[in-house]
Amino acid sequence: MELGLLAVGIILLLLARVPVAFAIMGPCLAYFMLNGYSTGLALKTVFDSVNSFPLLAVPLFIFVGVIANKLGIADRLFEFCLAAMARVRGNLAYVNVGTSVGFAWMSGSALADAAGLGKVQVPSMTKAGYPFRFAAGLTASSALISPVMPPSIPAVIFAAVATISTGALFAASVIPALLMALGLVIYIAVWVRRNPGFEKEPFDLNRLGRATVRVLGPLGAPIIILGGIMGGFFTPTEAAGIAGLYMVLLGLFLKTMSWRVLWEAAKETVFLCGGILIIIGAAGMLGQILARERVAVSLAEWITGFTDNPLVFLLLINLLLIVLGMLIDATAVILVTVPVLLPLAVSYGIDPVHFGVIMIVNLMIGLLTPPVGSVLYVMSSVTARPVDEIFKGIVPFLTPMVAVLIIITLFPQVVMFLPNLLGF
Repeated sequence: MELGLLAVGIILLLLARVPVAFAIMGPCLAYFMLNGYSTGLALKTVFDSVNSFPLLAVPLFIFVGVIANKLGIADRLFEFCLAAMARVRGNLAYVNVGTSVGFAWMSGSALADAAGLGKVQVPSMTKAGYPFRFAAGLTASSALISPVMPPSIPAVIFAAVATISTGALFAASVIPALLMALGLVIYIAVWVRRNPGFEKEPFDLNRLGRATVRVLGPLGAPIIILGGIMGGFFTPTEAAGIAGLYMVLLGLFLKTMSWRVLWEAAKETVFLCGGILIIIGAAGMLGQILARERVAVSLAEWITGFTDNPLVFLLLINLLLIVLGMLIDATAVILVTVPVLLPLAVSYGIDPVHFGVIMIVNLMIGLLTPPVGSVLYVMSSVTARPVDEIFKGIVPFLTPMVAVLIIITLFPQVVMFLPNLLGF
């Protein structure tokens, strides 16, 4: 009964548009007090949830993405991709995806990608004659590559909660992220064929040379992050810190860094991290309650009684996560559901790394769907257009995203190939 009232309380607060962290924290505090537990225990639970060395990588990776935006790295990537694909018909659409892939190696956040690249890509595409809905939908959808491609912030959070190797999860995420890009490229190819008029441009070797020189410095960040982690030289947290320092030094070398830029980047990082850490603390309280109420055991008994097929289990989990991703922030879903669902997945013989990638891709699709869809609201803010118009542009691009989710669910070897190759 108490657990049911807790769930009802959280749902009602979410429907009332109360921020996720407080919608979870309020009913959880009421549960603690009604069951005779002190508020001190509740506060200790919150503190213990965020007092994690692996989670220190989250603000550092956010800082790398934010400072990259402030330094104009997105513009440099956009210029390079445009110069390289000048002769390709419909090149601005392909450049949209290519720039997102390049920025994803530094960002790890869909919101940073959508905010930084959306300001460049959508106006450029609409000026060239692309329909606004197509431009906005493609930009929002390609932004999902960032939280899947390492350094993925959701992957850092999942690895910390699941106590698995962040490097292994990073390696496992590379091919799914590239598949997402490939799916968007295929959709673009079909769209361009059906919509003639977006002709190729003359190729300029000098322009490409200048753009290549301008992009070489920023490409050092992903080399530090991925090479350091997968080569065993750094932990993810150390790699994030070194990459942050590298971006600051790069800004000084490029003469785009100033005290004002650094201060604004620090403020934005604190703002974004504050929201994430509050959610982590609230989810820690809820997780302790779920453990006390033996929810994991009850759910395991129900699911194992329903099916003993791992594939059916994964399909059920996908449906559950799609619904949760539409309604609740992805960070909260990971923190609350992983302690419950991961032991179940392992009991079905599913590798935790494979399960983590499925969960991340699934929940990132939720960033494009109302009512919570954070990327929707970021794109609406960047373009000054209504959210419903942005969503109408996104709908066609959900097909390749869901196709990738199905592929990685049915064929675990696609996900596990790279971690196995690297010896994780």
